Order: sequence, then structure tokens, then C-alpha cells
Amino acid sequence: MENFRKVRTSEEESPLPFADLPPDVVEMKVKEGSKIRNLMNFAMAQMELKGSRQIVFSGCGRAVTKTITCVEIMKRKLGGLHQVTKVRYKTLLEVWENQDPLPGGPAQNLTVHKNVPSICILLSRDPLDPNQTGYQPPEPRHGLELQLGSAGEDTSSSSTKGLKRPLPPPGEELLTKKLQVQVSDSPRGSGTTDCQLDGRY
Repeated sequence: MENFRKVRTSEEESPLPFADLPPDVVEMKVKEGSKIRNLMNFAMAQMELKGSRQIVFSGCGRAVTKTITCVEIMKRKLGGLHQVTKVRYKTLLEVWENQDPLPGGPAQNLTVHKNVPSICILLSRDPLDPNQTGYQPPEPRHGLELQLGSAGEDTSSSSTKGLKRPLPPPGEELLTKKLQVQVSDSPRGSGTTDCQLDGRY
């Protein structure tokens, strides 16, 4: 395959795996190179400004992690969202072009079919069927606040992100280390002296 270059990638079109979706539901198709900030700006505008009740995030292959990240950000920003997650496989079609074709022969292209994992996540302001597979109820507000605090976000005016090592327990003194230094009093004579350095080792 060293003489081939990938020129096009497309994924098969398949219906969303959710029943009773409104025809105008917003689907956010997350790609590997998508910018999370751009995705979230559009999605939040749909949910807050245009009043959409439901939104779907979908991604496949290497975009699965980014899809989940977008969903978690939206759940924290809006709160009270019901969630249904569906995992399946999708087929990607990759077209590879021969960069070194035979003289006088036609250019040779290869089409590769790849099955990759795919995820679809439905977020809804309205209640969903709790008995369907992949359902997650909304998280309580106090649970979200605890998560934000444990995630290391700045919840107070002080921050400990700059600390490299933990401080010793109260009452425990820092270790001292004795160091011998050679001191020369004259060109011919030399002596030694002791000094102490305070620090943690």
C-alpha cells in the first residue's frame, strides 16, 4: 500500500436508532477533525436560543471520544437532560488511488470497506422511556456541583494546581541535611567546615 494514497472517505447513511424523533431534530455529526468549541456553540444555540427539546450527537471511529465529550459538556451546562446511548457499527468507504500506475495502463483505485464502532447519544429536555436500553436519568444538581469540584475546577479563590509535592503533616519538621564543604584558607592549607541546609529530600 506504499504506492497508494487515500483520496476520499465516506460513511454509509443509516437512520438514527431512536424511535419517535421529531422530523426536525438537530443531529450533530462529530468528525475526527471537528472543533469542540464550534460544535458546542452551535448545539447550545439550538437548545437555548431556538428552544429545541432534543438533540442527537453521533460519531464513529476516532470521533467517538469527542462525541462523548460534547455530550458531557452539554449535560453540565444545561442540566436536567435525559439521555439514551446507542452503540453500533458503521461501514466506512475509503478510496485509495495508485500513485505509481503502470505505464500506459489506467489508474488503479482501491475501495476499502471498514467496519468501525459508532455511537449515537440522544439528549432530551422531555422525559424518555426509562426502560429502553441505554437510558440515563438526569443527574441531580448537587451531584453536578460535586463533580465540578472533584474535577479540579476553581471552586474557591485559592488554587493548589501549582504545588508539585504535598506539604508535610502539621507538627512534622522538615528534614535537615548536613553537608561538608572544603574551605581553603591558604594556597597550601585547607580545612573543612560544616553547614546545614534546610529542605525536603
